[in-house]
Amino acid sequence: MASYDFSNDVLFEIFSRADLKTMKKCRVLSKECKDLTYESTFMRLHSQRISTMVGYLLQCSKNFGYSWRHRLSSNFVSIANSGLEPKLTPKFLSFLPEPVQIVATVNEGLVLCSTRLHGENRFYICKPSTQQREFIPAPNPRFYRSKISMLVLGSNPLRFKIVGLSDSIDDKHSESDSESDLDSEYSDKEVNHRVVSDENLWHCEIFDSKSWEWKQSEDLKLTYRDFFRKRQGVSACGGLHWLIFNREQDKDIVLSFDGNKEEWTMASLPNSLRRKEYWDQIALASCEGNLGLVNIDFKTKMVDVWVLNYEHIWIRKHTMNLIKERSLTRFHSFYGADTLLMKDMWSVYFYNFKTQKFDRVTADNQDIDAAYFIQTDFESVQLKPE
Repeated sequence: MASYDFSNDVLFEIFSRADLKTMKKCRVLSKECKDLTYESTFMRLHSQRISTMVGYLLQCSKNFGYSWRHRLSSNFVSIANSGLEPKLTPKFLSFLPEPVQIVATVNEGLVLCSTRLHGENRFYICKPSTQQREFIPAPNPRFYRSKISMLVLGSNPLRFKIVGLSDSIDDKHSESDSESDLDSEYSDKEVNHRVVSDENLWHCEIFDSKSWEWKQSEDLKLTYRDFFRKRQGVSACGGLHWLIFNREQDKDIVLSFDGNKEEWTMASLPNSLRRKEYWDQIALASCEGNLGLVNIDFKTKMVDVWVLNYEHIWIRKHTMNLIKERSLTRFHSFYGADTLLMKDMWSVYFYNFKTQKFDRVTADNQDIDAAYFIQTDFESVQLKPE
């Protein structure tokens, strides 16, 4: 059988005309194929040719004296549009029957939202590109969930899981209390200082779309010195991952949840990052499908990117300079192989570290509370099994 050695230019043309599902499957062909499909230039052309949606869903708010329902809004921002400047699409979740707070997303384009009605929390799972939605039954109201994340285990048929962690057993909360279910991503140096319980346990609930119901899982056992950093869990490699800070040992640990086995594990950081300076920022991120770790030294303006390989060894992937003018923004996530999303309270910035170009986006005089990466198509999916 004849073999062919395609150049990157030929592969670029072929992959950019493939539908989103086929393009993602091509990433397993080789490292070169995988790297190519994560380049920002490829992502832009592929989105234009195949009509996909790639960018960030922004949770925004205004400092009004109203309840949180009236001041929350959701906008979508993309740099994959045909124009030269980033495009902001306001009121992105307006198809939902009521104002919602974004709880979690997955790259496949699913969004988990919550709202509060008659003192009860309500949850929706939706695909904004097709405006599909399904109501999800409420979890146990006795538990106060301070961490909720989601991951997809399969696409045909669609199967996803939602993991909720609760640090206390409490009565029903007031409307103002519900705002603390989601952690602000603006101050990465802050940690959640509430001690979990006398037994140092986190109650774990899991929603499985296959059964369409919540179940109580085994409690997550942490020490009273362990605290979650104030960031959403990262979905990568079939699991969910958080950074845990141990105050006694003064170090960070990666806490991971295996979506298939429903088991918890912990991993150390690279040796060079186990003792970091106060002015550093450290964050987990999905990096080209793998679990990535970013460390920014704001004193030297240097950025180190690490990736956890399949042997569970941290490999340094990039070292780059952060230009001085943007040194006060905070790293949020990877948009692509060559582009970071940076964030402050009022703006997000697409930073291409190869070209040193920054594209800034503001949200019409609103605070940007959180940003969630989405890459999806416009094909309908069966959210709820029959």
